Amino acid sequence: MNRHSRRRRRRILPIALLALAAALPGPDGMAADGRLLASGGATQLEGSAGGGIVPWAVLAGYATRDEIGATSYLTRVEVSDYALDSWGAALNIRNRLELSLSRQRFHLGTLGDLLGMPGASIRQNALGIKLRVSGDVIYSTWPQIAVGAQLKKNLDFSIPSAAGARRDSGTDLYVAATKVFLGAAGGYHLLVNTTLRSSSANQLGILGFGGDRGGRRLLGEFSAAVLPDPTLAIGFEYRQKPDNLGFAREDAFSDLFVAWFPNKRFSAVAAYADLGSVASFGNQRGWYLSVQANL
Repeated sequence: MNRHSRRRRRRILPIALLALAAALPGPDGMAADGRLLASGGATQLEGSAGGGIVPWAVLAGYATRDEIGATSYLTRVEVSDYALDSWGAALNIRNRLELSLSRQRFHLGTLGDLLGMPGASIRQNALGIKLRVSGDVIYSTWPQIAVGAQLKKNLDFSIPSAAGARRDSGTDLYVAATKVFLGAAGGYHLLVNTTLRSSSANQLGILGFGGDRGGRRLLGEFSAAVLPDPTLAIGFEYRQKPDNLGFAREDAFSDLFVAWFPNKRFSAVAAYADLGSVASFGNQRGWYLSVQANL
């Protein structure tokens, strides 16, 4: 089997899971133990359950303590000079442990043209693990707390290395706290998440790890959303970045999003994303679209 065939097979897996989940009848409202619609969140860029750019303490999908569930997602981000595709799948084991595997492909766009490499891209694999430590996102007094790790491997390190990155792999460590306050926003549900991350990843790891300006840093991330309807969430996110490369300033990520949860099998997120300066090009703003299926 040639390399292109293997690539197609890897991309077919999440697409097949999405199609299968869409075809299955989906429960509405609450799961067996009372889990509310949308309480599993969406999938963020590196494959963990959460918002679009920030991992939350929730685990993928709607599996209860007696169940095992699977999630698949596809995401596309297009900003002024670049584009990013991300796809993958996650496993929720008894609402205690989440395992995820994802691939990111960063399309160099304008930079690739300037380098004489039209159509070039940088790929990365990310393996995620998240453990729910305590609490429940809805029913406990205190927030749900989870700890997680994202193990990342850059597969096309020549450009990040030339830009000053020190390594082609690294591990992000984080702790997240998520709470849904029922009826707290004018009678609507309010979700608040805070994540603290330790990372040396430049632009998620797309530009390698560490650099001439430093390495691992402690970073803050935040999400908030209001649910004006049980199937709809409107909110924003913010994510600090390590800014390790003198060659290219790295700004915080932020977005304004709308998430739609028609049932527990399928969800979609659309957002306006502001990625700041990316690989020497400033004002990288554009759209974000992600679809997710749960089995």
